Amino acid sequence: MVKAAEQEHPIPATGLAARDSSGVLSPFNFSRRETGERDVRFRVLYCGICHSDLHMAKNEWGTSIYPIVPGHEIVGVVTEVGNKVQKFKVGDKVGVGCMVGACHSCESCKNNLENYCPNMILTYSAKYHDGTITYGGYSDHMVANEHYVVRIPDGLPLDAGAPLLCAGITVYSPLKYFGLDKPGINVGIVGLGGLGHVGVKFAKAMGANVTVISTSINKKEEALGKLGADSFLVSRDQDQMKAAIGTLDGIIDTVSAVHPLPPLIGLLKSHGKLVMVGAPEKPLELPVFTLIAGRKIVAGSGIGGMKETQEMIDFAAKHNITADIELIPADYVNTAMERLARADVKYRFVIDVGSTLKSSY
Repeated sequence: MVKAAEQEHPIPATGLAARDSSGVLSPFNFSRRETGERDVRFRVLYCGICHSDLHMAKNEWGTSIYPIVPGHEIVGVVTEVGNKVQKFKVGDKVGVGCMVGACHSCESCKNNLENYCPNMILTYSAKYHDGTITYGGYSDHMVANEHYVVRIPDGLPLDAGAPLLCAGITVYSPLKYFGLDKPGINVGIVGLGGLGHVGVKFAKAMGANVTVISTSINKKEEALGKLGADSFLVSRDQDQMKAAIGTLDGIIDTVSAVHPLPPLIGLLKSHGKLVMVGAPEKPLELPVFTLIAGRKIVAGSGIGGMKETQEMIDFAAKHNITADIELIPADYVNTAMERLARADVKYRFVIDVGSTLKSSY
């Protein structure tokens, strides 16, 4: 017999869930497991809204399991720890990002790359080890194995720090891995949205010269004046793009819409790297000749392992890096999703869960 969501586990929980591919979110009662010996339970205070939450709520990737409680940029305060937990105590400020489990025996896991484990378990809409479905951070509390919990350093605001658990690590990891974190390196950031604006901040803090590449001239003042980018290219301006050919060591492409790659590859120096972190729904064309003529690389990168995620959060705290956010109450979430679909946010919505979501915990 299949148990209802509120009967699967002993601890009652309240959240916001989509019931079908309309993606409309409404109050939802469910349950979370008891605190296991290596588990950390925390009251959720804030949760960022990632573009993938919108895709998943509407089942646009075909993998959603309903009802779905989204949210993987989750921060709060520890309320209980298991008797074998070593890293956290009640009252600590913590966060959970995109994953809550992995196999811990494959090559990726052994190299602190749980994000590339074939059996990585997503924070929501995935099957956990016990066979039950995971629920995300649009909820009053969260429980996770301590391995997947990040310590939030003092001084890093919880609300504006929450999006770093997805947007932050998604840009930080490729900057580090592909050697684009050195002073004086010329780095391009394509797209100035939730990922891109954080990418500019991290790259600048690493000492890079940063060029923002956007379809919209309207973002120029924001990129140069507020975010501190060094230069700005309008990707539709052929003269600008031509003048910048061969000037960049690497590019982080955050755009999730279908867009042409050859002009971006043309901006790279020989041996340059174009790293895709956005996920367009349709395949992109990749003319190989542009790669051969310069030994260039097109690569991909997805979030980061837990060790690197903690490193990223500590780096952010040290360099005062946060996301630019619009803080919203829980009952505004459907309007926020509509606005996110038309890119009407600078640059990340964050739900004030602790103050505005009715709790059963």
